[in-house]
Amino acid sequence: MLIVGLTGGIGSGKTVVTSMFEDEGAHIIDFDYLARLIVEPDKPAWRDIVDYFGQGILSPDRTLNRSALAEIVFSDDKSRKALEGFTHPRIFEKRDALLKAISEKDPYSVVIIDVPLLFELGLRKDLDKVILVYVPRDVQLERAKKRDRLSPEEVEKRLHAQVPIAEKRSLSDFVIDNSGSFKHTRDQVRKVMRELRELLRKKGGRY
Repeated sequence: MLIVGLTGGIGSGKTVVTSMFEDEGAHIIDFDYLARLIVEPDKPAWRDIVDYFGQGILSPDRTLNRSALAEIVFSDDKSRKALEGFTHPRIFEKRDALLKAISEKDPYSVVIIDVPLLFELGLRKDLDKVILVYVPRDVQLERAKKRDRLSPEEVEKRLHAQVPIAEKRSLSDFVIDNSGSFKHTRDQVRKVMRELRELLRKKGGRY
């Protein structure tokens, strides 16, 4: 099994690129999905978060109000670290369980783990390779404003909390430029997937 991290800044289009890798036969583990799963109402992480931040971060249906929570944690390092302490260990448990299940079912496979904060969480050491999805900063700002309805100031706060893109590029094994056409991105994904399969073959896989 080849374990590959995929990351990128806000508005880079990681979801689209991840789905392309899935179309090419990779298994996908999505940290954003796992993060949503562990904070469903009354789950342990949900209770910890509500105890710490108070009822004000809940929506009427008792789910977390992500906008209200984001406004707090992206403005205060102590709050952000507290939230990470409640969520990250539980996300890692889910990841490990999924990796174990994949290794038992399909041991000769490529697994793409989509992690927005891959470098910030210090996960590079756990991965065989890393893919960075890149778009220029102006594209990031425009996409984030449209998709998440964030102000330029809110986008900048989130970018400020992340490792600079130049450093991410230097730490990545592959860079996919997602600022062009769908075909241009898909061609890059297919090229990277061919290289990953070759690495898997050399590692002892069957491709």
